[in-house]
Amino acid sequence: MKQNGTLLNTQVPKDDETCITPKNTITSPIKKDDFSISNEEKIRIITHHFKEIMDVLGLDLNNDSLKETPKRVAKMYVNEIFSGLNPKNKPEITLFDNEFNYTEPLIEKNIPFTSFCEHHFVPIQGIANVAYIPSNKVIGLSKIHRVVDYFSKRPQVQERLTLQIQNELKTILKTDDVGVVIKASHSCISCRGIDHQGSYTITSFLPKSFKSSTDIMTCLNTFK
Repeated sequence: MKQNGTLLNTQVPKDDETCITPKNTITSPIKKDDFSISNEEKIRIITHHFKEIMDVLGLDLNNDSLKETPKRVAKMYVNEIFSGLNPKNKPEITLFDNEFNYTEPLIEKNIPFTSFCEHHFVPIQGIANVAYIPSNKVIGLSKIHRVVDYFSKRPQVQERLTLQIQNELKTILKTDDVGVVIKASHSCISCRGIDHQGSYTITSFLPKSFKSSTDIMTCLNTFK
């Protein structure tokens, strides 16, 4: 039952599969014809090519532990860790009337996510703090998590991820008073290259109304 609820259809328009609302959002670099291929066909193609990669690396694909790995990886890419590339997986968002006339910041903290660096395809793992000041509508708390999850499940850079989450929530809630702060560790730093463990990166996009409030800024920039 969705009494006093508004179902917001935020699906990407069919005539532009690369478009992410609103227009000023930094879009992910997705081919326009990417969704002309079914998930099953993508899994078949990726399985074939990943099998070749493993073979070139010298792995024995007849080994019981390895022979199903190409298909496992392909299914993981398409159905799980990169599922946010497909606009069909974009969450439907229900809004509710702000019947309490709540006008103070609502802050949802320590939202966990796993994304993947688009430069090396290794994990970015972190947490997001999200805040907004309601106007006429409020959003279910779990839906904030789903928005973070959707934009995380694709090859990403942290700056774009932060902005995409903020812009999506601004559009849904019809308010500019939305702030997002992300703290994340990057495996492209910890498991290759400089090979340093323990560092993290913080990115934020905050409206002017938040920057003028010491309390909001302190809360948003405090992680567990």
